[in-house]
Amino acid sequence: MSESELAKMIDHTLLKPDATKEEIIKLCDEAREFNFASVCVNPCWVETCFNILKDSDVKVCTVIGFPLGANHTNTKLLETETAIADGAEEIDMVINIGQLKSGNYEYVFNEISRIAHLTKNNLALLKVIIETCLLTDEEKIIASIISKEAGADFVKTSTGFSKGGATLFDVSLMKYSVENKIKVKASGGVRVREDALKMIAAGASRIGTSSGVKIIRGESGSAAY
Repeated sequence: MSESELAKMIDHTLLKPDATKEEIIKLCDEAREFNFASVCVNPCWVETCFNILKDSDVKVCTVIGFPLGANHTNTKLLETETAIADGAEEIDMVINIGQLKSGNYEYVFNEISRIAHLTKNNLALLKVIIETCLLTDEEKIIASIISKEAGADFVKTSTGFSKGGATLFDVSLMKYSVENKIKVKASGGVRVREDALKMIAAGASRIGTSSGVKIIRGESGSAAY
């Protein structure tokens, strides 16, 4: 895989709560330089990133219900509407993990479905974060299938803010569960090129990482979870 092909599979990410405007601008400049698929930022920075990147091919991605997923569905919908109005073209939402683990699959489906309807009407992509480190294997399969059936475009492993990140097993399991009907994003702990390529080989179509530049340059770093 060429560097340019790999770069187009990376969401260049900066979600730390203390990120400054200068760091966000640097993120956008790097994304433009390496032609990453997107920058993934907290909602308050969407408009800033859109204004910087609007004349490039780099999309603006943001997170919804992040990082716990426990917001009211109406709150997530308003967050999504606001993000799209500010220029976001990709939405990474966290499922309600507690409702999933309680077996309230109808709640989880309806929430994703409502947000998927909103994103599709605005030509935006929806990625559903299921936070694999908090789920059993059975729950990972169920969450992936619900995401597919509810109209998501991707199912995503992790927020990167819980107790674990992406694993090759989870990516493969999610890929199998969605039957190639939607895509898989591996996120959380992917910091070196070798790990990124392994995640892609396991079935990931997108990599979420704050180490995009290091991955493209082939620099060393900590291994994934």
